[in-house]
Amino acid sequence: MELLTPAEMDRADLLTISHGSSGFALMLTAGRHVARAAIELIEVGPILVVAGPGNNGGDGLIAATELVALGRSVTVMLLGERDALKGDAALAAREWKGPLLPFLPQSIGAPSLIIDALFGSGLNRLVKDDALAMIEATNASGIPVLSVDLPSGINGATGAVMGAAIRARETVTFFRRKPGHMLLPGRLHCGRLQVVDIGIDASVLDEIRPMAFVNDPDLWLGSFPVPRVDGHKYGRGHAVVISGKLSQTGAARLAARGALRAGAGLVTVASPGDALAVHASALTAIMLRQIDTPEQFAELVADRRFNACVIGPGAGVDDRTRSLVLAALAAGTGTVLDADALTSFAGGPEELFEAIKSDSNPEVILTPHEGEFPRLFSDMSNKNPLRSKLEKVRIAAQRSGAVVLLKGPDTVVASPDGRAAIAANAPPWLATAGAGDVLSGIIAGMLAQRVPAFEAACIGVWIHGEAACEAGPGLIAEDLSEVLPAIFRRLYDDLGIEY
Repeated sequence: MELLTPAEMDRADLLTISHGSSGFALMLTAGRHVARAAIELIEVGPILVVAGPGNNGGDGLIAATELVALGRSVTVMLLGERDALKGDAALAAREWKGPLLPFLPQSIGAPSLIIDALFGSGLNRLVKDDALAMIEATNASGIPVLSVDLPSGINGATGAVMGAAIRARETVTFFRRKPGHMLLPGRLHCGRLQVVDIGIDASVLDEIRPMAFVNDPDLWLGSFPVPRVDGHKYGRGHAVVISGKLSQTGAARLAARGALRAGAGLVTVASPGDALAVHASALTAIMLRQIDTPEQFAELVADRRFNACVIGPGAGVDDRTRSLVLAALAAGTGTVLDADALTSFAGGPEELFEAIKSDSNPEVILTPHEGEFPRLFSDMSNKNPLRSKLEKVRIAAQRSGAVVLLKGPDTVVASPDGRAAIAANAPPWLATAGAGDVLSGIIAGMLAQRVPAFEAACIGVWIHGEAACEAGPGLIAEDLSEVLPAIFRRLYDDLGIEY
């Protein structure tokens, strides 16, 4: 589940070499895995290997040698001169007994497969000149591409396209995934991703100590709340969801139902008086409390039995919402701030951040989407390809003192302590009105059950994505809560819990 930056992957290689392996041995194993993947992808027909001047090209040359030994017809184009190759790449070139053809995009021809071994995950500059022309010609050819480590042109740390990038049908990477495999647009360029073992022992992670992870159950299953046979609803927490005015009540109900389905023992919608009748006609298991002023809300959350709240969905962008947020933070309630709660602080986010940092309970989660994020973090709205979504969210978490969850098809969750997780299980039909409100409620349901904020956010994101997959195309937000029982059953199966 660990994600390694290109620098961390280089360190994993060096640690392995320092323990007695050779870099060339790692390259041999990597190249052989690439060759096997090529045969599985295209069973017959000629193969073209496009090799760069570094170790990624060396992996490609080993793959070419292995493929010829297996009886396949292979040609190799090399960017640069053979004599200019150094280190392990030069050793790989000695293994290749065939010619190295000139690097001419117009000479791609009509192979059955192209192995892209041009650039690896460490690319941090714009692609140009002959390499740019080769990438464009490869994409235009329509020939299936197998990329080595990462599609050439993708930045391994950020997932950014560095001018142009290969669109691969499949990618073979080594030991662990990189952030560029998970973050968009890099993930879209990878096609099917294989992670293969090349002889690096997992013990190197003890020294590297990666802080970024794939958001899946391996990361947080130990924190997942499971009801006890001798438990009761009061032991599973009480979540409060703030409602907006009469015309904006639906979002609060979506969040409240998400919290209840996620396992909170009790859920209350705190509603202005003029919206009580609307809520009362629609709510059953969810309770209702009239709250008209921030002072009344402060009195409510002063009762420690109310241990989680959601503020933002349909709350309104105004002073009232700001005051409600500050009241929740002052009470030390586990708090999910979404939508209008975030936008209400757009003119002065420092007030929000100071309140979070002075909070007696640090379980605070901000859940902006891409449009809301720059309202609080305006200096990080630029499109610098070397600043990834991962880095932006980590900076935001450190600055705000809260766990920050930046929504999207590659949702990133980051904690002020530097831990971060990237999700990849959200289907496209999850982009629908109200889905974010349900997510806020699910996370609050986890907070109510005393799951720490980072884990609560990660669990919420994963469950949200799985629920959308379960519901399928045509999903509307109301469906998400209704399919959560199926997702919980799967998790219980993983934990070996009978139900």
